[in-house]
Amino acid sequence: MSLSLSVPTSLEYFASLVQSDDHFPLLEAAASLAQDEYPEFDVQQLLGDVDQLQARIKRRLPADAPALQRLRTLNQFFFADLGFGGNINNYYDPENSYLNAVLRTRRGIPISLAVLWMELAQGLGLHARGIAFPGHFMVKVLLPKGQVVLDPISGQSLSREELAERLEPYKRRNGLVDDYDVPLGLYLQAATPRDIIARMLRNLKEVHRTQQDWQRLIAVLDRLIVLLPEAWGERRDRGLAHAERGNTAEAVADLEAYLAHSEDGLDLDLIADRLSALRNANG
Repeated sequence: MSLSLSVPTSLEYFASLVQSDDHFPLLEAAASLAQDEYPEFDVQQLLGDVDQLQARIKRRLPADAPALQRLRTLNQFFFADLGFGGNINNYYDPENSYLNAVLRTRRGIPISLAVLWMELAQGLGLHARGIAFPGHFMVKVLLPKGQVVLDPISGQSLSREELAERLEPYKRRNGLVDDYDVPLGLYLQAATPRDIIARMLRNLKEVHRTQQDWQRLIAVLDRLIVLLPEAWGERRDRGLAHAERGNTAEAVADLEAYLAHSEDGLDLDLIADRLSALRNANG
């Protein structure tokens, strides 16, 4: 009797990583996003490369190094010695979200740099977490004398005043001023690994939507829907992308699901009209 073992697709592999919030493998899930663009990419090889970086940092530190020394050594290694930083000249390149490319070029956007930096920080025993700060992902580290917030583009620590200044345009744009203002601390809460992967995917989603790259957009939305099964707006957006690609049956199924679950959406009439047109076009 012969055994037939099927290799999981990249989406099935991703689904296996994100099915539970217990022991969510953030680095592995983030690295796997590159498999849509690089089907032959070996995620385990990247994990091994990061482990090697981890070993190099540890050799620089005595076993009993205090937390502040570990943090300073990590930042020297990551930002100065290895030269990681922001891809300022090509910020909206999707490569900035693929960890294999970020490791190769040492350039990325805040959230992709943060995922790598946090993995190394946690390997040094630092209590590091991501912050879903509006417009610019941040990281924070809990030290014996308090919390420090860092910009993952540079490793620069930011004061409360600097953070408040960065928030000001966002708050004014969204009417969160005067009586509607909220404390800074609410913007500094730790993001869950699922939230981090969702933000990475939504960055890619926006890049592909802007470029009207419907095929790549659908691949990203497939992952978002696996990650967040009840995010019905993502189902709607995938349906619209399928419609652009001429995948009428898939578009109809997604738009029907959106209308069935989004009773208070502001665009329900528009989507219902689009769905009716797709059905009519399909005979």
